[in-house]
Amino acid sequence: MADAQHGQFVWYENLTASPKAAEAFYSQAIGWKTQPFAAGGDDGYTMFVGGQGPLAGATELPAHAIQMGAPSHWIGNVQVDDVDATAAQAKELGGVVYKAPEDIPTVGRYAVIADPQGAAIAIFKPSRAMALHDGCTPGEFCWRELLTSDSAAAFKFYSQLFGWKSMQDMDMGPMGTYRIYGLGDERIGGMMTKPPGAPMPSMWLYYIDVPDLEAAVARAAKLGAKLMNGPMDVPGGARIAQFMDPQGAAFALHQRPK
Repeated sequence: MADAQHGQFVWYENLTASPKAAEAFYSQAIGWKTQPFAAGGDDGYTMFVGGQGPLAGATELPAHAIQMGAPSHWIGNVQVDDVDATAAQAKELGGVVYKAPEDIPTVGRYAVIADPQGAAIAIFKPSRAMALHDGCTPGEFCWRELLTSDSAAAFKFYSQLFGWKSMQDMDMGPMGTYRIYGLGDERIGGMMTKPPGAPMPSMWLYYIDVPDLEAAVARAAKLGAKLMNGPMDVPGGARIAQFMDPQGAAFALHQRPK
């Protein structure tokens, strides 16, 4: 029987050239608290903690990722019933397994894969139940967006892998179609094909809910983040801004409709 949380994002990681700098930046820009994962605090993994408890972690960009040319980046962890089976299925569907399934003692089992268009994502089965966070709360991840070279092919891949459903296709004019996907009745995020000639690779972008977008944008910019897009209104009355943090990892901010 499939786990009810199969296909849900349950954790996020900032793989960064400088974990200490990332901790300082997000603590001030978002208001997250930090705590070491290990009791002794010397395992090199720091958790970001919001109002509902730990929601993400910061750790040094692994050597194998640096060798592949990966910059500092955020990666989402999607819960699956069986990490090994999902990794094998991803490969069968044309994806790539970057990091073979491996156990994290006392935490769970994970692997890092990429879809056929090259966007990386982690798959994870926790060793104990993880409560889902309410994304409609300041400081929580609230939207997961895929910018890809072929959104129709990418959606087909993820729908087979995670059971995601198409919730709505929005005509964005010259920008093409923006597909909102989800599980059950819950909207999880969106996918769209990148504009022709866009320099960035296919990638995931994660949005963090903030109560006051303008104030958060000003804080992030003052702390050295580079504003890439926005602030701007999006359909439905929300406002967003997209950034590159001081270490080069892309992230976005989201303010719900007033």
